Amino acid sequence: MKKTVLSLIFAGVLLFSTQESQAQAKFPPASSTTKIEQGIGIKKVTLVYQRPNINNRKVFGNLVPYDQVWRTGANGIPSLTFEEDVTIAGNTVPAGTYGLFTIPTKGDWTIILSKNVEQWGAYQYNQNEDFLRFQAKQKKLKDKAETFTIAFENVTPTGADLTLVWENTKVSFPITVDQSKEIIAGIEKAMKGEKKPYFAAAQYYYNNNLDINKAAEWVTEADKGNTKAPHIKYWKARILLKAGDQAGAVKTATEGIEMAKAGNNEEYVKLNTQVLKEAK
Repeated sequence: MKKTVLSLIFAGVLLFSTQESQAQAKFPPASSTTKIEQGIGIKKVTLVYQRPNINNRKVFGNLVPYDQVWRTGANGIPSLTFEEDVTIAGNTVPAGTYGLFTIPTKGDWTIILSKNVEQWGAYQYNQNEDFLRFQAKQKKLKDKAETFTIAFENVTPTGADLTLVWENTKVSFPITVDQSKEIIAGIEKAMKGEKKPYFAAAQYYYNNNLDINKAAEWVTEADKGNTKAPHIKYWKARILLKAGDQAGAVKTATEGIEMAKAGNNEEYVKLNTQVLKEAK
């Protein structure tokens, strides 16, 4: 009787140990999860999506049928989170999180932003939950992309292109932002404070074709006392040249070259020399 009881206990412990071992086993997912945070200007866009591989399959027109709503990847649908309002295809999209569906075709694709983010696949897709639909052109690629990829390309301070690439197909659409009012308001507020961002503000005004005379005033303030800063001399020369002060640009670029040489800074020797040639 004792032997029987011990045998049963031993068998139970063995079964529990086996189940515990299986419960702790880890296996790689068939489609990996990727999270990207892309800064655009002073805010960011966050993308989360799943990345399936081709695995010797024919994708578009077969694995992914044409003219049907596609989850755009694997498993759960991708999510896009905007920290601020953006513009997509001429439409204002308020800050928030949206699901991404697509309808692949042989021609232009339909891109869908859904108000319902928590969806597995497109099985429960409901068109009434669409926030926005628009068309995006596709491009055929010479080289095959094995892994489905969504990425941000052509990133500027005011926007970026969101691209979808798989097999020999690439689809992209622009996301743009207008942060100028917010940035200018922030600059004006900071200029009233103790630590004034003269240099960064001058660069912003120069790069965005704003008041160039104000930019010249600010970069001149930034230049005061910076006797070992050839990068400030470079930007000051550029700004003065754009403001029409050719003589000031020549003088400043020459000083920048001398500073850069003294500091063995070949990069700013070259950059200040370029501005000097333009000014002359």
